[in-house]
Amino acid sequence: MDGTAIIVILAIAGVVSVMLFAIKGLLDQVPDVIESAAKARDSWQRFKKPDVPPRADDEEPPLAA
Repeated sequence: MDGTAIIVILAIAGVVSVMLFAIKGLLDQVPDVIESAAKARDSWQRFKKPDVPPRADDEEPPLAA
């Protein structure tokens, strides 16, 4: 019976270890997901309002006569 208890304890510890590793992996991805969502939101807002005039840097200089 002693051997069974040790195996059960080791199995539970292994499962908890794997679960913690998986949760850590998911939580490490959260900042990237939030950043991507913010970029997508900004792109969507720019798409909905295309009436923004071009910057002065984008204009070509006038041609000399």
